[in-house]
Amino acid sequence: MKTKTLSINKLFQTISVGLFAVVLLSAAVINNSNASLPLQDSQGNPLPSLAPMLQRSMPAVVNIATTSFVQVQQNPLLSDPFFRHFFNIPNQQPQTRRSQSLGSGVVVDADNGYILTNNHVIDKADVISVTFKSGHVLKAKLIGTDPATDIAVIQVKPEATQKLVALAFADSDKLRVGDFAVAIGNPFGLGQTVTSGIISALGRSGLGIEGYEDFIQTDASINPGNSGGALVSLNGKLIGINTAILSKSGGNVGIGFAIPINMAKVIMQQLIAHGEVKRGQLGAQAQDLNPDLAKAFGIDTHKSTAFAGAVITQVDENSAAARAGLKAGDIIIRFNDKPIRNAAALRNTVGLLRVGEQVHMLVLREGKQLSLTARVEQNNLSQVKARHPRLQGAVFSNITQGSPLYGRIQGVIISGVERGSPAWQAGLRKGDVVTSVNRQPVSNIRMFNKLTQSGSTLLLNIHRKSGSLFLYLQ
Repeated sequence: MKTKTLSINKLFQTISVGLFAVVLLSAAVINNSNASLPLQDSQGNPLPSLAPMLQRSMPAVVNIATTSFVQVQQNPLLSDPFFRHFFNIPNQQPQTRRSQSLGSGVVVDADNGYILTNNHVIDKADVISVTFKSGHVLKAKLIGTDPATDIAVIQVKPEATQKLVALAFADSDKLRVGDFAVAIGNPFGLGQTVTSGIISALGRSGLGIEGYEDFIQTDASINPGNSGGALVSLNGKLIGINTAILSKSGGNVGIGFAIPINMAKVIMQQLIAHGEVKRGQLGAQAQDLNPDLAKAFGIDTHKSTAFAGAVITQVDENSAAARAGLKAGDIIIRFNDKPIRNAAALRNTVGLLRVGEQVHMLVLREGKQLSLTARVEQNNLSQVKARHPRLQGAVFSNITQGSPLYGRIQGVIISGVERGSPAWQAGLRKGDVVTSVNRQPVSNIRMFNKLTQSGSTLLLNIHRKSGSLFLYLQ
């Protein structure tokens, strides 16, 4: 059962449901002579209900079950022919361990069977099963994933007699704090469940959950298993994909996070078109505009928008930003006519752009506003397959700005390992970061290639999840 969690507190949060039940019970006592539905208030008006909207929306939210087969790591001595011969140990077939997990998803294209969910819900899954509200169970295939935003797209082929229901997209840029929101998903594997609340905050970032963060915060109860489910408005339109909770011991405490549907939609389109996200780059680095910097740049700090913007700290040579005329010290206040609140907002906006797209920037330079135009370039992501025999089957990449590891870990990341390959048998896994080779630090692909091309033995220092280990390959 998977849900991204910073920590968790309690199993069920049904206070709002309970209060609503008390209201219904009171109304029933007052109107005990009239047992017909809907119940009425003291003025004879029907009580409001989310039931009609949910009746339309719930069939589009599915439960996702995944099965993974993981090869059990054996003692290295059992792989040594001499050791097996000396102790008369017969050859053993590799053993696998089966693991299962549960999550949620949202049908967003009924004609083509496309379903939006979280990457961490289906990560490393060998089999993906989708259960609909009607009880139908279909196998799904993976279309593409984007770990940097935790978005994945899977696809089902419905039976001839089955017609899928899809949720329409809202415009998440128009959300306001205080708007009502309803979460639909599969918490704790209980089955389809609905919780309600409000939008508590917008534009949450810096949590370290994803590479690109622009979360909707809500107090609608989100629990393990809700990941990938729908956050909808009161008119039943999809406003976000539920993805994480902030808690201390396992349950909801009223702080849940959803990926805005405008962000998820852009990622989904690229995953369907290419199977991956082809991110562009601007070639500039930025930081938040704080009061001290605003004063240094001569900005009127009495204005309400004085501290909104991203300060450019560095412009790469021969980059799109350099050709556009962007300079260190410039303050980007609008990007493609969208207000830029801080450096994270700029990074998220650039990270969703397609290669070759033309962008317009409104820049504040020495107290004057300038309009600059740039064309987004291909992100220089280096990816290689190592030549060393024991590393065959693994693909190594530089750690890019879209990764949560960027700036925290120095090394090269394994972006893929073919199951059963020499690299797999050596114990390497997707997501591992090689930080040193033969006790020499590694910072990029070029250095990694140089260190692994010579010598028959390799001593790799691996960063995996929250720990580290050494692997000795010969």
